[in-house]
Amino acid sequence: MRDPGILDLPEDYPNFLNKIRIRIQAAQTRAVLAVSHEMLRVYWLTGRDITIRQEQEGWGAAVIKRLAQDLATSFPGVSGFSARNLWRMRAFYKAYPADLKGASGASDQELPQVVAEIPWGHHAVLLERIKDPQQRFWYASAALEHGWSRNVLLLQIDTDLYRRKGKAVSNFRQTLPPPQSDLACAILKDPYVFDFLDLGPDAREREIEQSLVDHVQRFLLELGVGFAYMGRQVHLEVGGEDFYLDLLFYHVRLRCYVVIELKAAPFRPEFAGKMSFYLSAVDAQLRHPDDQPSIGLLLCRSKNRVIVEYALRDLNKPIGVAQWETRLVASLPDELRGSLPTIEELEAELSSPISSPTAPSATRSRS
Repeated sequence: MRDPGILDLPEDYPNFLNKIRIRIQAAQTRAVLAVSHEMLRVYWLTGRDITIRQEQEGWGAAVIKRLAQDLATSFPGVSGFSARNLWRMRAFYKAYPADLKGASGASDQELPQVVAEIPWGHHAVLLERIKDPQQRFWYASAALEHGWSRNVLLLQIDTDLYRRKGKAVSNFRQTLPPPQSDLACAILKDPYVFDFLDLGPDAREREIEQSLVDHVQRFLLELGVGFAYMGRQVHLEVGGEDFYLDLLFYHVRLRCYVVIELKAAPFRPEFAGKMSFYLSAVDAQLRHPDDQPSIGLLLCRSKNRVIVEYALRDLNKPIGVAQWETRLVASLPDELRGSLPTIEELEAELSSPISSPTAPSATRSRS
C-alpha cells in the first residue's frame, strides 16, 4: 500500500524543477556580475576623486590612510577600502581615464566592457605588472575570453605570453585557407616555456615527452585554449612498418589533429620532411571527413629562422616550428618588469614635501 504522505508528482516535474533551478542560477550569476561591475565603477570614481585632490590640493599618504580608516568605520565588515587598495583605485583611474564615456558628467560614466567584466583582483595584477596600455588591455581581453583565474593570469604574464603569441615560424599562409591559417598562426607561440619541468641540459626526447605527459595540465595551459590531449607514442602503420607520434592533440576550434614532435636538438631540415610524412599518415588514417587538414608543430631546443623558412617553403603540409625552454631568464628586461609605480613608491613619493601638484608618472618602470 502506498504511503499517503508521498505526493504523486506530474511526469514532467523533474524537467520543470531543473528549468527553475537554471533560471535562479542565471539570475544569481547576473546579480554577482552586476555587483562586480558597480564596485569597479565605484573604485574608478574613487580613484578619480583621489587623483584630483592629490593634484589640486596636495593630498598625501597620511590623508589616504585616514580616509581608509574612516571608510572602515562607516562600512564595518566591507573589505576593499584599505589604504593599499585606495592607491590601486588611483592607479585604476589613471590607467583608463580616456576609455570612460558619459554625456552627462562623471556620475553616468561607464567602464569598457572588457575592463568592467574581469574581477578586481585581476586588475590589481594588471596594474602592478603591466606598464603598456595595449598589453594590459590584451591580457584583460584574454582573461575574459578564456576565463583565466588570477593565478593563471599571473602565469601568462610571467611567461610573457603577449610577446610569444603567434611567433612560431610556419608555412600556414601557404598551406591553409585564410580563416584557418589566421587562427592556426594565432594559436602557436615561440618559445614554449616548460618552466614546470625539472630537466637537465642533456635530457633526451623521451624524458621530455614523459615529463610533459606527467604534467599534462600545465602542458595544456602552455599550449593554450582548445587543445585536447589524445595520447603519446600514438601508433601508425604505414606500408607494413610501425611509426609512433610523440604527442597527438585535437584542436576544437581548428577542427583538426595537431601532431607535436619534440626535439632535444636544434632544428634540422629533415625534421620537416618527417613531420610532413606523419601528417599525411594522420590525414589518411585518423582524419574524419569533417575535419580540417592536420597540423604539425615541431618543438626544438633551438632553431635558425632562415633554415626553418627554407625547409618549410615548398612543403604542402601545414607545419610550425618553435623553440622550447625549461625556465625563464631570472631577470626580465626593464620594459617587461614594471608597470605603474608600486604602492610603496606612490606612498613614499606622496609623503615627501610637494613642490609641484603633478602626480607621479604612471609610465615609470619599477626598479
